[in-house]
Amino acid sequence: MALRQLWVQVVEGPRLAASQYNPRQAAIAAGRGSIVASDGTPLAVSHGNTRIYPQGALVAQAVGYASARYGTSGLEDAFDRVLTARTDATDPLTQLVQIVSGSHAVPRGADVVTTLDLAVQRTLVAGLAQYPRAAGVVLDPRTGAVLALASVPAYDPNRLDARWAVLRADPTSPLLDRSIQGLYPPGSTFKVVTAADALDAGVVTMQSTFTDNGAFPVGNAVIHDDEEESTGTQDLTGAFALSSNVDFAQIALKIGVNTWFDYAARWGLGRPVEFDLPVEHDQFPAKRDVYDGILAQLGFGQASLLVTPMRMALVCATVAHDGTTPRPYLVRRIAGADTAIATRPETLAQPISPETAHQVRSMMIQVVRRGTGTAAQLPGVTVAGKTGTATNPHGRSHAWFVAFAPAEAPRVAVAIVVENVGYGGTYAAPIARDVLRVALARSRT
Repeated sequence: MALRQLWVQVVEGPRLAASQYNPRQAAIAAGRGSIVASDGTPLAVSHGNTRIYPQGALVAQAVGYASARYGTSGLEDAFDRVLTARTDATDPLTQLVQIVSGSHAVPRGADVVTTLDLAVQRTLVAGLAQYPRAAGVVLDPRTGAVLALASVPAYDPNRLDARWAVLRADPTSPLLDRSIQGLYPPGSTFKVVTAADALDAGVVTMQSTFTDNGAFPVGNAVIHDDEEESTGTQDLTGAFALSSNVDFAQIALKIGVNTWFDYAARWGLGRPVEFDLPVEHDQFPAKRDVYDGILAQLGFGQASLLVTPMRMALVCATVAHDGTTPRPYLVRRIAGADTAIATRPETLAQPISPETAHQVRSMMIQVVRRGTGTAAQLPGVTVAGKTGTATNPHGRSHAWFVAFAPAEAPRVAVAIVVENVGYGGTYAAPIARDVLRVALARSRT
């Protein structure tokens, strides 16, 4: 027993103490490092033995919580090791040396400096909070820095212990971060990917024309537009701006199953997104199960295709950044007594060529100028965007909007989803417009 105790205390002790499943970690509020916004505004701080969240529910999903009873989540979990003060109790041998030498001192964990801009965050949350369930991601497409990340409903981490049972039982799932963990059919926002793939693979050109008479039989299914609309004969830009499902079903069939899956891999669909917080994997049917009827629906973001708002923000950022997908990041740097780590921008992939990205960008501009996304227009700013109205089997359609601006030299990209409300152009686009306005004002260069 003595040998076992020695093994647990000395050999296994540091690993067990650092484990995210050890609630003792969260209980050590004294000395725990702070989490701050990009301008240094405190988001999570320790006062004595109490962990305090000055911004409350505003950044709850991203920052998370540190509870002695319920553990950690969000950044409090992902960066628990650097935030936690390296107390003597986590290293018995060091404790013995310090006691003998008389050098015992109260240590402090490192601080985590995020990329969050609270002005942008407040605007995003205010827009989303008009509805029962919604989420959004705002990032800089040049670097991948996340300016805002929000999910509603949220919760106040200062009251987590007292309200845990209520939060867990709430059917609206306030503890769920919909921005990175919520899976939704992307609807017509996925036409960004379909158009890019078709152009990049050379199966269509900007001059290709398509005819939408309101219905397109394929296999045992008939493809329709929303509300039985029809867009007539359009070139690719017209089909994109007016968001014709019939036209994009035809484009998907031109792409073909093999090429569709090839480009899905290039975009990183189905693979983990490298991010500071865990992102839910995209879902789509296995290649062997995709026949013409399914492929046609994948062309406009339906069938069994499910993605997160983070994924669609990265799709948008890829078009904005000349076909290159930036790695998203939420932590700018870690600053501690013996730790100084700064995040450098990285590239995840380049699924399409710069020329293809520019062509898709031109079509996204037309969506906002004369198509389904006119509600996202900003005076004096060229906005590029795409609406989505995603059918789901559990109620009204989900409203989507993805956008970036200024289109000529993008500095901000955004993805918005509002659950069970209807048209993306009506409900999601105005939120994106307000977020873009504030984010652009905060980022002059």
